[in-house]
Amino acid sequence: MIMRRKRYFSLILGFLFLQAISLRGATELPAKENFHLFLLVGQSNMAGRGKVTPADKKPHPRVLMLNKAGQWVPAADPLHFDKPRMVGVGLGKTFGTLVAQKSPEVTVGLIPCAHGGSPISVWQPGRYYKPTRGHPWDDAIKRSKLAMKAGTLKGILWHQGESDSKAGLAEAYEKKLHDLVARFRKELDAREAPFLAGQMGIFKERPWSDAKKRVDQAHRELPKKLKHAGFVGAKGLDHKGDQTHFDASSYRELGRRYADVFFKLTSDPSN
Repeated sequence: MIMRRKRYFSLILGFLFLQAISLRGATELPAKENFHLFLLVGQSNMAGRGKVTPADKKPHPRVLMLNKAGQWVPAADPLHFDKPRMVGVGLGKTFGTLVAQKSPEVTVGLIPCAHGGSPISVWQPGRYYKPTRGHPWDDAIKRSKLAMKAGTLKGILWHQGESDSKAGLAEAYEKKLHDLVARFRKELDAREAPFLAGQMGIFKERPWSDAKKRVDQAHRELPKKLKHAGFVGAKGLDHKGDQTHFDASSYRELGRRYADVFFKLTSDPSN
């Protein structure tokens, strides 16, 4: 009887250990206050479609990512998994590396949740997005809350808008964007977390329509209309040949620009 009990307790302890590993991954995590989390949301230019090089696969020792299975692992491109055959280098790894370099006591945790091609209308509770076989909003909230068991949310990075740059959609974009920001902050209890919106690609081969200019205006004016918000410009960046997605070097530069805006926001108490 005693041997059976010992075996039973050993099985229970083993199960709990495996469950803990599945939540934390094989990586040792820092104290919650030193584990700074960043949510990466939007469509394909947030996910990244740049060509991956060996350097992109080399992680920074203090930059982690929450993988598809909900485990913390070293961050290496590609971070996202929305469209496995297409995903590549994005802006997230560069951003996370710069944040980690600026604060040696901090470990950065990236939460990849982009859905390529997604219009802002599917970033609503309960909405299913067939192209990525997921629920953009529900998935992001679920993964963020899982991540926040181990760390502290410090920012939300958004890059989206191409799918709404059409007549009939662009007119409602600003209102939907402001609503999105409010929902993220309320649901994740992150009222003062910086929300950074990136600019869509400005490529001479593909002039902007009036609808795209209107979506861009909503991004540009976000810091004027909402507190703790920033706009990240894309002037001078190149595309990968498809006139839609940035190339790998431009994604890295965009990550640097996101970091610059984040540092500016968090160093200025008036924002």
